[in-house]
Amino acid sequence: MSAAAAPSSSSLPTVCVIGAGSSGIAAAKALHQAGIPFDCVEASDRIGGNWVFGNNNGMSAAYRDLHINTSRDRMAYSDYPMPADYPDYPHHSQIAAYFESYVDHFGFRDRILFNTRVEKVTRAADGVYTVAYADGDTREYDVVLVANGHHWDARWPEPAFPGAESFKGTQLHAHQYVDPSIFEGKNVVVLGMGNSAMDIAVESSYVSGNTFLAARRGAWIVPKYLFGRPTDHFKNDPRIPFKLRQKVMEKLMRLHTGDITKYGLPKPDHEFGEAHPTVSGRILDRIQHGRVKPKPNIKALDGDHVEFVDGTREPVDVVVYCTGYKISFPFFDDDFIAAPDNHIELFRRVFHPKYSDLGFIGLLQPLGSVMPLAEAQGVWVAEYLRGRYALPTPTDLAADIREDQQSMHKRYVASKRHTIQVDFEDYLWRLDKERKAGAERAQARGFALPVPHRAKDAPRTAGGAAVAA
Repeated sequence: MSAAAAPSSSSLPTVCVIGAGSSGIAAAKALHQAGIPFDCVEASDRIGGNWVFGNNNGMSAAYRDLHINTSRDRMAYSDYPMPADYPDYPHHSQIAAYFESYVDHFGFRDRILFNTRVEKVTRAADGVYTVAYADGDTREYDVVLVANGHHWDARWPEPAFPGAESFKGTQLHAHQYVDPSIFEGKNVVVLGMGNSAMDIAVESSYVSGNTFLAARRGAWIVPKYLFGRPTDHFKNDPRIPFKLRQKVMEKLMRLHTGDITKYGLPKPDHEFGEAHPTVSGRILDRIQHGRVKPKPNIKALDGDHVEFVDGTREPVDVVVYCTGYKISFPFFDDDFIAAPDNHIELFRRVFHPKYSDLGFIGLLQPLGSVMPLAEAQGVWVAEYLRGRYALPTPTDLAADIREDQQSMHKRYVASKRHTIQVDFEDYLWRLDKERKAGAERAQARGFALPVPHRAKDAPRTAGGAAVAA
């Protein structure tokens, strides 16, 4: 499409981006650079979402000493590297500062509506979305992009363990964890084998009387460094068959850690890459020092004791459930959009198959960092909204979703944790191919805009003025 033929901002669809966390700002930046009018709506008073410790929106799972478990270079957006003086694995405060800097560098802070909580989103028969805010205001948009995150709605053990209601100690979810002061001199059980469980068990082990790490199933533990380099710096070429890459990584992990059962941890019931691995550079050390004691799954809570499935019992003061999160969209009616048991089917994890004017950004769990993936998704959506990319036919789109779901179920362990799982490099590689194919479809269709400009009200900015392209 020539510059002269490009659509004007007045003819482009208006967009509401829900959330100004790492995924929302990636989408907002892409829309901003494409000249597409939008609001980015954020319930908090700042940027960063999950990475803002003590975020006043109540949705952050960050704890006081949280550091990233993907490396700095792997996590950064493609066109805005993290500061060179950041460590390989920065603290959450550095990540939050990076996001603030990113927004200011690309100049779209005035498009973010802070302290604005979305209460309700409805779609009319003509495709217009009405977004109702907590302050009573409503606005209409042509397109909604959901970037509200998937690590905020805590999932507790289902069903609850016998005796949980009468347990005399403290029970909390990892989402509520702040710092290890609550473990001082106490006996602690941490349930889970994911990243949060390992981190919290390690922190507890320095101050507690005893720390027990209870595992429901085994997991592959990935060190933060291999051969002096961040582990995620090693190339994972999607053109190489997965089974070959899998065998190489398994061999590397076994060379590094040996037999995981020698630490008292359960053997994984799957091959490497068939479930989300756990990244920890400290847990095995703390186990070897006797400060973290592995246990099997919890069987029951009994007064001031915890009984495990192997029949052992321990006096326990605090139980921390690191049992994951629900995928939730509280602003949608369940009969419109929902993710029961964390299941939702989307085209390439972004476009809803029924509503091509509804997208999701960052709704995936990569073996790697989500930020560059959300960035690519944002650029893809912006291309679509300007008519430079066209979706496949409904039949082809449905077939692609079906194939994706079948591949995921075939590869990954069946659990609520693995419903949105992707490989970092594989996802980007396949998305790049799809964008090129969609560009050819768009050209064949004459670069027609996919969503007409229908909204009655122009988006507002933080200052209340209409957005200018």
